[in-house]
Order: sequence, then C-alpha cells, then structure tokens
Amino acid sequence: MSITVSIVEDQAPLRTTLARVIARAEGFNCVSQYESAEAALEGLPQDKPLVVLMDINLPGINGVECVRQLKTVLPGVLVIMLTVYEDTENIFNALAAGATGYLLKRTPRAELLEAIREVVRGGSPMTAHIARKVVQSFQRAAPVASPTDNLSQREQEVLDLLSQGFLYKEIADRLGISYETVHTYIRRIYEKLQVRTRTEAVAVFLRQKT
Repeated sequence: MSITVSIVEDQAPLRTTLARVIARAEGFNCVSQYESAEAALEGLPQDKPLVVLMDINLPGINGVECVRQLKTVLPGVLVIMLTVYEDTENIFNALAAGATGYLLKRTPRAELLEAIREVVRGGSPMTAHIARKVVQSFQRAAPVASPTDNLSQREQEVLDLLSQGFLYKEIADRLGISYETVHTYIRRIYEKLQVRTRTEAVAVFLRQKT
C-alpha cells in the first residue's frame, strides 16, 4: 500500500514542488494540499492521510496549533513539521502538540521521503541539527541529583539533627529511638554519602540546602 501524504504549506511554489516529489516517488500518494491551517482542519479528517507535512508559519492559525487541534480528531495521524524555524521553543512546542518529526525545509528531497518512511516505521525523524538541539536542551534541563536524595526520611531527620550539633543520645531521645539505632542510621548515612566523618556528612547536607 502507498503511504498517503497531505501537505499544509502556504507558499504555493513549495507546496506544488512537494506534492510533485511525493506523487512521483514510488510507494507514495499525495492525497491533498492545503494553504492554511483552517482549510486543513476542515479537509484532513475526510482525507485521512497517514502522514501530514506541516509548516509552522501559516496565516491565521499557526502550524503548531493546527497539529494540536488535528490530533484531537485524527489521533493516529503522523505529523512531520517542515519549517525554516530551528529554535528550541518552536521545536518543543511542535513536539508537545503531537508532531512526530521535525525537519527543515532545506532537507534534500530524498531525505524527506526517507523521513516519511521512517515515521511510518515508528521513528521520529529529525534533521541532525535539530536532534542535537533537543539533546542539548535535555542535558541543560536535567536536574542534578543531590547526594542526600538517596537517604530515607528517617536518615534525613538524623542528619538534620546531626547538623544542628545534637549528640547521638540526644538524637535518640528526640526521635524516640535507641542509641544503637542512631548509630545504625549514621553508618548508613556515611555509606550513602560516601563520607567517613560527621563533619563531612554535615558539610554535604548543608551544601545541598544552599
């Protein structure tokens, strides 16, 4: 079966070129073309294409919002953004709206056709430059784990009291546990924080609080 493709692009020359490339490629069928999101939202539910090539900078409703609305009526449709925009905000807005791929308009036609095949196979095609931006954004956004995150609630309570200068027996009395249990908790704290002394443990605790 042919891969059915629809195009949403307001620039007529580009839209015509894309339609011609897809129609002439073996295994593909261009079922419709739209110059606006409004027209696409009206026609695509009847066309039921497998893949939609979507521009972002459309007159009226933009491409990202068009994807969001389209996915509510055609949840299974596969959308590849085909745009000149390569900033992180547009990339993530499009992916969050439901787009499965993100390519730049300067992508060679052979690569575009392969990207359509890839998205049908279950992939998420992206221009290499775009993929790197996505990875870099996740790396910058990844939270740095605190050394104390691995401590249990009770271990954190013990370490908190330790940082306030309480002695082991005083900690035991305040928490209603035995002196030996406090020793056990502190041994576990040292192991998890990879420290050997009370001073080192408290220093780690205070650093993560600042």
